[in-house]
Amino acid sequence: MNIEILPKDDGFQKCGTVCAANEARFTAANYSEPLTAFTVGWKDSEQMESLLNFIAPVIPVAKRFEFKVSDNEQCFLSETDDIRAVGSSFKRVEFVGTSITSRTYNKGLTVRVDHDDVAGDDWRERYVQLLLQRLLRNELRRAISALDENSGTLAGYVWGHDANPDSDIRAELEAAADATGVRPNRIVIGEGAWDLRSDSYDVQNNAGAARAAGLTPEDLARKLFVDEVRVMGARFQDAGAKSSIVGNQIYAFYTRNDIMKDEPANIKRFVTPIDGNVFRVYEDENSKFTDLTVEHYSNVVLTSKSGIRKLSVSQS
Repeated sequence: MNIEILPKDDGFQKCGTVCAANEARFTAANYSEPLTAFTVGWKDSEQMESLLNFIAPVIPVAKRFEFKVSDNEQCFLSETDDIRAVGSSFKRVEFVGTSITSRTYNKGLTVRVDHDDVAGDDWRERYVQLLLQRLLRNELRRAISALDENSGTLAGYVWGHDANPDSDIRAELEAAADATGVRPNRIVIGEGAWDLRSDSYDVQNNAGAARAAGLTPEDLARKLFVDEVRVMGARFQDAGAKSSIVGNQIYAFYTRNDIMKDEPANIKRFVTPIDGNVFRVYEDENSKFTDLTVEHYSNVVLTSKSGIRKLSVSQS
C-alpha cells in the first residue's frame, strides 16, 4: 500500500497546495504555541486517531530507541520460585529476544494560505485541522499496510446465501490461538466486508441468520470473545478516485492500549513527544500569505507477525 508522494516544500508552492514539510523551515521563531495547544484539545470528527490508536497504540520513545521483537514463548512463562527468601531480593524478570535499533521519523505537511482567501478568526485552526486529519490518515494507512504486508496467514472466503461469516472469523481466531497460544483480541473489519457479512445473513431465511444480521460491532466482539471489533470505512484519494483503506478485508491481531515498549504485541506506534506534545505547529507569516506546518515524529512497527490473521472476503 503506497503512501501519497507529495511535492517538497521549496517555498514557492501555490496557495492552497499541501506539500511535504521542509525541516529547514522549522525554526523557533516560527513555532506557534497557541496552534500547538490547539492540536492537544482538537477532536477528530472522522475518528481516525481513535482507529489508529486501536490498531497501533502509542508508545512514547526517544528519537532513537531499541525494542525487542516479540517472543511468543514469553506470553506463557510462569514461575514457581517467586517466593523471596529472607534477606534476598525477588527474582528478576527480563524481556529476552532479538533487540532491534530503530528511530522515529520526522513527518509533516505544509499548506500555504493566501490572505485574500481567509475568512473568520479561526482560519489558522481550520487549516491546522486539515493537516492533522491528513497526517493521521497517512499513519492509518501505514498501520494497515504493516498488517497487510506481513500477515501471517491469508484466508479467502466467499460469503453468499449459505455462508456463516461469523463462524469463518471464529475459525481464524481459533487457528491463530492454536498456532501461537494467543487469541487475537482486536478485529478490524473493512466497511465492504461488513456489508458482505450483512448481505450474507440478510438473504438467509432463518432465525439464527436474522439475529446475526442485527448484531452491532460490540455484539460481535462479545460473540467472538475478543476485546473489540471496529468497522473501518475511512477512504483516501488515489489516482483520481476515492479508495477504501481496508475495503473487503478483515484483520485480527493482538495488542493493547497500555502496552509497554518490550511487551509482546503484533503492532505498535512509537512516538517521540516534543516538549510533551505529539504534534507541533509552525506559522511562517508573509505580507500576502502564511505557511502553516504541522510536524510529528513517529514510526509504525510490526513487532511480531505471529498470530495475525487476514481474511479477504468476496461475494458469491
